[in-house]
This record gives sequence, C-alpha cells and structure tokens, in this order.
Amino acid sequence: MFIRTILGVGALALATVTAAQDARAESHAMALPFALDWKFEGPSAPYFAAIDNGHFEGAGLNVEITAGSGSLDAIPKVATGAFPVGFADINSLIKFLDQNPGAPVTAVMMIYDKPPFAVIGRKSLGVSEPKDLEGKVLGAPPPDGAWAQFPIFAAENGLDMSTITVEPVGFPTREPMLAEGNVASITGFNFSSYLNLVRLGVPEDDISTILMADYGVDLYGNAIIVNTEWAAENRDTLKAFLAAIAAGWKDAIADPAAATASLMERNPAADAELEQRRLQMSIDANVMTDYAMESGFGTIDEERLASSVEQIKSTYEFVNAPDPSLYFTEEYLPEGGFALK
Repeated sequence: MFIRTILGVGALALATVTAAQDARAESHAMALPFALDWKFEGPSAPYFAAIDNGHFEGAGLNVEITAGSGSLDAIPKVATGAFPVGFADINSLIKFLDQNPGAPVTAVMMIYDKPPFAVIGRKSLGVSEPKDLEGKVLGAPPPDGAWAQFPIFAAENGLDMSTITVEPVGFPTREPMLAEGNVASITGFNFSSYLNLVRLGVPEDDISTILMADYGVDLYGNAIIVNTEWAAENRDTLKAFLAAIAAGWKDAIADPAAATASLMERNPAADAELEQRRLQMSIDANVMTDYAMESGFGTIDEERLASSVEQIKSTYEFVNAPDPSLYFTEEYLPEGGFALK
C-alpha cells in the first residue's frame, strides 16, 4: 500500500509538472489568427489537422482559425492587419490591390494551383456545357469567387451575355434554388456546390460541373495571403507557419479520414462522409496538380501568373499598371516549394 501510495503521488506530481510545462509552452506560443475564405468544410480540414497533429505547436504557434463568408472575405481582413494571415482568391487580390494601391497584402503560398471556379448545372434543365447557359437563368452570389471570374469564362467561350439572365442569390439559397429548378445553373466552387446539391437530393448523374479551368480560364485559385508589414517583422514565423500548412495538407492527402475527423471536432453538425468527399475532390482537382507535384506545392509559374493578369485585363480595366511582383512572392517558401508525398 505504501509503495502504491508513493507511486501514486509520484505519478500525480509528474502529471502536474507535465501540465505546467504544457501550460508554459502554450503561453509562450505566438497567437496567430488565420482567416479562411469559407465555412469549416472538407477543404479546410488540412488546417485543423495541422493543429491536431502538432505542426503549428511545433512551430511555436497557437493558430486560431476563423471561418469566412466568401472568396473575397479574407483580403480586407489581412490588408487592415486585423488578421496577419488568411486564405483568399488571388485574382480577387489582384483587383483589390489595383483598387487599393499600396495596401499591405500579398500572396505567399499557392494552394489551389487549379482553381475550383465552376458553373454547376443540371442536365435535366438543359445545362451540360458552356453554350447551354445561353437563354437560361444563372444564379450567382455577388461575393462569389467563381462569379468574379465568370466574365473571363464567358469571353473565352464566346457566350452572349445578353441572353443569360443573371439572378443575384445568397450563398445559403444558391444550391436550393438549383435543386428546386428556380435557376438552371449556378456559379460556385466545384467541390462545394456539387456536394451541396447531392446533400439536397439531386441525383449525381443529373449534375454537370463545368470547371472554368477546363474551358479557357488560365487563372490561379486560392492562396495563403499575408499582411506584408507583419511579414517583414516576422519572417521566420511566417516561414514556419507555411511549413505547418504544407504538413497539414500532406497529412490530409495521406489520411483524409483522420483530417476529416479533425474538421468534425470543429463542425460536429457536418456530414463526415460528405466532407471527406469534398476534401478528396479538392485534393484531386485543385491541389495535387501535375505542376504542384513536379515543381513544388506552394510555388507558381511566373509566366502563367503574367498570363493570368493579361486574361483579367480582357474583362477588367486596371486603374494602375498591373505588376505581378505585387501579387505573389516565394521568398517565404523553401526553394522548390514543399513535397506533398
């Protein structure tokens, strides 16, 4: 009994010391708010995996992730310094910097090498390919990243916009309106709108996903963005943060179910099976591209970025001369980016 008591006291003391050490480690970790573009869904699972698997903690960071309300949402949050880092559409960032010259924000790590911008329609409503949009109603939320790129998509495919009725819709009503047949198609991200329609009971063989990148749109997608003033003062912290982001994506690719479990802890009302499918769709279609696998995750091709700026110019009138060096920098990435496998 005496020995067991001593052992019990020793174990309690050890647990107390360990808890105290953990508390000190937590208190010394830098708090780093991270603004997402959207709700806690499958494609955000890698960031929660980076928390649960200790990648942020190992970098000395206490990362708090905040949901967003659209592809444009994180840009002003980061530009104003309310958030040091965020996740946003780089094409919207390009326009934001044109309209707000000198704003302290840039992209530092490409996540969606192939953008998820899409038009999602129903075959039973006559939409299977771009030309089918003419003469029909298109539902588009004004803050939607896919809608922001629609003019380029329309121009590349010779669509007569005068024949397309554009119905401004809210994000919560977008997929329900298509499911109910009130619109023939909607703009959205391929992995979001498709599975939202499935959840609403629309048969999968009735859903057409027109990925803009497959129809002439040569743009990049969402990237990690940073407040440049904060970055200048926290170079090593930013590099460690990006390495942890890459590790989270690598974990999610290796074990999507475990990453989805991390997501479900933050959004228990979600459908785990559906969100894992959504994560896998983003991995397959947007993240693990040939370029990312060959040239390094997080990096970009400068010629492609310049080409995408030219494509943006085809439908958007720049106030100031565009300068690709303002939109993306690889200075916080390791040479050759990150390996996903």
